[in-house]
Parts: sequence; C-alpha cells; structure tokens
Amino acid sequence: MKTIAKARCLPSIQMLTPFILILLFVNQGLAQSTKAKPWVVPPAALQVKNPLAGDPASAAKEGKKTYTTYCTPCHGNGGKGDGVASASVNPKPADHTSDAVQSEPDGSLYYKMTEGRGPMISYKQVLNETQRWQLVCYIRTLAKKKS
Repeated sequence: MKTIAKARCLPSIQMLTPFILILLFVNQGLAQSTKAKPWVVPPAALQVKNPLAGDPASAAKEGKKTYTTYCTPCHGNGGKGDGVASASVNPKPADHTSDAVQSEPDGSLYYKMTEGRGPMISYKQVLNETQRWQLVCYIRTLAKKKS
C-alpha cells in the first residue's frame, strides 16, 4: 500500500523539479541584476523632511521597537547588516551604522523603506508613515554604536 502511494507522488516531484530550478535561477538572476545597480532615490524624495525631527529621541524610542520586529532579521540587532537572514539575501542588507547610510538624507531612508527593492521589501502597506519616520530616527541613533 505504501509503495503505491510513493509511486504516485514520485511523478509529481519529478514534474516540479524543473520549475523549482527555474525559479531559483530567475531569483538569483534578479538578485545579481539588483546588486549591480546602485539604489537611486528620486530627487523629490531626497528633499522630503522628517516630520519627527523636532523630537528625534522620542521617535527613536518607538522606532527601536519597530526595528526589532521588522528590521533585525536582515540588518541585525546593531544594524550592521548581519542579521540571521542576511546570509541568504543577495545583495546583502545595508549596514545602518555605516557612513554611507548615515550620510543619506532622511527622505532617502524613508523612500527606500517605503518603496523597497529586490530583497528589501516595501513597508508601505505594513507600516504607517509615522512608524517609518520613527525607523529613520532610530537608524540615526545607530551611527553612535559603530564599535
């Protein structure tokens, strides 16, 4: 009885294998094409001002809670891009403590987390505007934690 059930499953697995391989190949190709291109933020997004800039400490405190839930799997607890999921992500997650990230305008960081690209998902539908700005404020605190 078990042999018959096994035999019936085997053709299904054999038929799925090429599709799985194609999906892996396409995913790797998309990751490589994303890796080769710098993430260009539209000029208008660069000019957007952080509405929470007047009280960044309070915003960062709330942002840390959101960061822990949504960002640490890829970016790590310290924001260095070394989270548990980072090993399987290509391109690698950004190091939020780096000069490159810290020198970006707030509008750029907000745009990137809002729109997403490649393995960096869009948080437009997941987090509200205030939560995303709180994340920007929290990411700014990571510059002081480089060591």
